[in-house]
Amino acid sequence: MPTDPAPTLEIRVLDPRLHEWGLPRFQSAHAAAIDLHACLDAPALLHPGAAPLLISAGLAVHIADPGMAALVLPRSGLGHRKGLVLGNLVGLIDPDYTGPILVSAWNRSPPGSEPVVLQPGERFAQMLFVPILRPEFRIVDAFSVETARGAGGFGSTGAGGHSSGSG
Repeated sequence: MPTDPAPTLEIRVLDPRLHEWGLPRFQSAHAAAIDLHACLDAPALLHPGAAPLLISAGLAVHIADPGMAALVLPRSGLGHRKGLVLGNLVGLIDPDYTGPILVSAWNRSPPGSEPVVLQPGERFAQMLFVPILRPEFRIVDAFSVETARGAGGFGSTGAGGHSSGSG
């Protein structure tokens, strides 16, 4: 777990246009993530069902703390209104990765829908910083405690949201 509740991260600005569009920051006092800008030279068209596009966020981060990582997520409004999601659904930035942040963007809309148009500088994804647990593993022949659910898989806890289990 990160030891400092507000750690300092090093960020390299790789695209100078971010100085105009907006440097990484939280958009409100309670925002959980920072927005990422599409560092494009021209508008990008993402056609429904086409291969995802890899889009630069114009920056690199060095988290450095093994107790923290970053998740790259789509912005919810773009996903709901336009069908824009991430090609890999969620991107993971490990604490020792220092290369450019690249985001795989994909149009999940059905065939025949309008393409999603991303403009240069548009906020299209977000990066959330999360604590990481790195447990030690102990190989066992049987678990030390039995649970009510046991090895029951998908749907084993009931249907319709009336159970307390997940799945």
